[in-house]
Amino acid sequence: MASIETIAAIATPPGQGGVGIVRLSGPKCQAIAEAMIGLLPQPRHAHLTHFNDTSGQLIDEGIALFFPTPNSFTGEDVLELQGHGGPVVMDILLQTTLDMGARIARPGEFSERAFLNGKLDLVQAEAIADLITSGTASAARLAVRSLQGKFSERIYQLVESVTNLRIYIEAALDFPEEEIDFLGDARVSTNLQYIVDELKQVITSAETGRLLRDGMTLVIAGLPNAGKSSLLNALAGRESAIVTPIPGTTRDLLREQIQIKGMPLHIIDTAGLCESNDPVEQEGIRRAREQIEQADRLLWVFDDQSDPENLSIEQALLPPNIPLTLIRNKIDIGNRKPEISQCVRGVEVALSAKEGIGIELLQQHLTDSVGYHGDVEGEFIARRRHLDALKRAAEHLAIATTVLENEAAGELVAEELRFVQNALSEITGEFSPDDLLGKIFSSFCIGK
Repeated sequence: MASIETIAAIATPPGQGGVGIVRLSGPKCQAIAEAMIGLLPQPRHAHLTHFNDTSGQLIDEGIALFFPTPNSFTGEDVLELQGHGGPVVMDILLQTTLDMGARIARPGEFSERAFLNGKLDLVQAEAIADLITSGTASAARLAVRSLQGKFSERIYQLVESVTNLRIYIEAALDFPEEEIDFLGDARVSTNLQYIVDELKQVITSAETGRLLRDGMTLVIAGLPNAGKSSLLNALAGRESAIVTPIPGTTRDLLREQIQIKGMPLHIIDTAGLCESNDPVEQEGIRRAREQIEQADRLLWVFDDQSDPENLSIEQALLPPNIPLTLIRNKIDIGNRKPEISQCVRGVEVALSAKEGIGIELLQQHLTDSVGYHGDVEGEFIARRRHLDALKRAAEHLAIATTVLENEAAGELVAEELRFVQNALSEITGEFSPDDLLGKIFSSFCIGK
């Protein structure tokens, strides 16, 4: 799908640097190269040369690289001009390419062209952006695996299995005169169960990949003076929040980003939840409840000396759909030992945030709660849209299994498998609406 337009962009970060790169892709690359450097460089060879503007004036000296179609990143002619990395030099080089017929590239347009020209699937294209923005070494390793096609391979294998089962079922439906009870054939139920099991494994891997890409959002909540800010400081390993004995010290949201064994965490400390006539405190409580609704996990902090009956009242105000960990704080006052225990309300961690006692137990609990143990071998990076598509596929597989077992309606089983196939194909881009593609590539940086 060759484009008639040639695009150009600065492919290196803004600011001063030893080297700066202007990248072009499209049919005018050869003509622009000949106009700016006087010749077309030998494909895939670095050529030391002078860069000239439209009037023949010298702009800079640097290296030119030419990658002819189809053996390039985008699948089109690609030209790279590597000069000295000053912002003025880069701007002049870019403007010269525009004067010679190129246009400014949209964010992600180079990767979009690579996808449209079949050089990458959608998962691999997204992995480029994820590799650039990786916040941890683990996330970077997983992004590389996705870029190499590890995630895509799993999806293609699933799609092939679903397709083969659809073909078998629909072929049997097309020849009813054979009077074969194909739905009673063990092959159908066995293959369907195989797909279900494989999809579960992919979802588990994708959830880990999504966690390492986006991080887990932890919201610390509780009554005033329960030690929420002390817990934030203990997890962050520094005095991030102001701590005083005065209830209501924290009135707004405090945010910290940390890592536990390579797992990124976004921690939000909130104002104490209580009844208040103070408009400032009321706004802090409103924001706290808003963050609680969006949390991946809630850490509910309460004083070791608090009344258990009051605790149940406090919990009744919490959203039931958010995973909850109870933090029994200030155990140093009553000489309680640090421990993790299971109670009616869920997991409870007894610790002292102020003294740093039991913090390692909480850290271990947090990694265990999402099944993360620092070993990312065999995993891949994933996004929320990937998980959404995988879970929709799982829902349709569950319906297909129920229909097969209870109704033996081949047409309905085949239709549910079609939905499964479409949901999985959205991930790699084989079946994607244009608005989805636009949204994905618009989040990329310019020049990629």
